[in-house]
Amino acid sequence: MPRMRVVQVKNANGPFELVEREIPSPAAGQVLIKVQACGVCHSDAFIKSGAFPGITFPRVPGHEVVGVIDKVGDRVANWKAGQRVGVGWYGGHCGHCPSCRRGDFITCRNGQIPGVTYDGGYADYMLAPFEALAAIPDELKAAEAAPLLCAGITTYNSLRNSGIRAGDLVAVLGVGGLGHLGVQFAAKMGCRTAAIARGADKGPLARKLGAHYYFDSTTQDVAAELSKLGGAKIILSTVTNSKAMSAVLGGLAIDGKMIVVGASADPIEVSPFLLIGGRRAIQGWPSGTATDSEDTMAFSALSNIRPMIETMPLERAAEAYEKMMSGAARFRMVITTGQ
Repeated sequence: MPRMRVVQVKNANGPFELVEREIPSPAAGQVLIKVQACGVCHSDAFIKSGAFPGITFPRVPGHEVVGVIDKVGDRVANWKAGQRVGVGWYGGHCGHCPSCRRGDFITCRNGQIPGVTYDGGYADYMLAPFEALAAIPDELKAAEAAPLLCAGITTYNSLRNSGIRAGDLVAVLGVGGLGHLGVQFAAKMGCRTAAIARGADKGPLARKLGAHYYFDSTTQDVAAELSKLGGAKIILSTVTNSKAMSAVLGGLAIDGKMIVVGASADPIEVSPFLLIGGRRAIQGWPSGTATDSEDTMAFSALSNIRPMIETMPLERAAEAYEKMMSGAARFRMVITTGQ
């Protein structure tokens, strides 16, 4: 039988292992994808640690997957071998829970996630249900498209559904893996864009990405600075530091909203008076479905938005993961298979 390489985690908190497996065949409703690139996401830490509820091992992580359809299973319409496709955090839905019955597939109670509920893209090949497939624009290279399937869709989809209008002040908290894309999206949507990060060194990059203002949270009162500009309609929080989120909430405008896309287990602290007096809000946002991924990539291609990436081959997946977790990546690590 033909063989493939996969990088798996054998048990919770275990090391990454490069092993060989048989190449699987797609069942009904599935396709087999020949993986070309897979982004390394901070959420992969929940898989490696076994912290994600219900996860079983061994498991192959990876939910920013780009490749080419190799084989198509029965009962798969409109997809064929040779097509370029991507699979993001959304990996399929049940179709019968209350959310699915209303067409809200990303909040499916039984939703599937590549690298969590089934093996993901740290591999030469992977299986995916056809519902999870997103077509890749010709303008995007595989390694460029991969981060757009999680970091990209999360920032783009949250902003476009936030109610912002061109000219509104949008502040992006964090200029990292998600934030460097959020700044580009906000600016290209026609918003006055403020970038917030620690240290003055990220200022030039933030402006190059399209930010009109840059605030160093280590030396400036960011909430006060945003208030001087009239307050932010939206603060897009991409960091994983709840204290940093709490510190900037005072910079929201009347009817302003913080959208949280960076995950942290620590609570966000906010005065009820701040929320009540100015009708302000804090909202979380998951990524989106496969069609949302297609919209994200189409907008990125149209607006010349690209993630800043560093690539490593599949056999160095553990190194790529550690570089991402250490914060040394600038800004997204992408594993490539050479296919």
